[in-house]
Amino acid sequence: MNDAVQTIQVSQAGSLPGHLGFDWIEARPGFVEGRFDVQPHHKAPNGFLHAAAVVALADSASGFGCKLSLPADASGFTTAELKTNFLGTAREGGVRCQARLVHGGRTTQVWDAEVKSEATGKTIALFRCTQIVLYRAPSGAVAG
Repeated sequence: MNDAVQTIQVSQAGSLPGHLGFDWIEARPGFVEGRFDVQPHHKAPNGFLHAAAVVALADSASGFGCKLSLPADASGFTTAELKTNFLGTAREGGVRCQARLVHGGRTTQVWDAEVKSEATGKTIALFRCTQIVLYRAPSGAVAG
């Protein structure tokens, strides 16, 4: 486990990714891979994987990736937009996500993620989000 993966794993404790049991496999600037094993709390009442669990995995991977990819003088980021196209589902087994930086500008980042069933290799969802890169106001700046 590299340092970035270990940092992510520890940082999610007590937050949604931690509660959902996400495990992180690889993390570096521009790329994050994670997964979870489908459990009852990941499912909708109809017995299929809940869409929100899939979005949470893709958004978390993209968010952790964004944090690792911020410009040196940035103070953080916030999500401006996200979209998910669902192509399939899973009832059991593992779900894996790979998130990749497709645009890394000074003020925005765009991330694409693909979520797949580990058992079948089939794509469950395609995800894209736009992150706004945040900077601290210069010292002595007056809010208007």
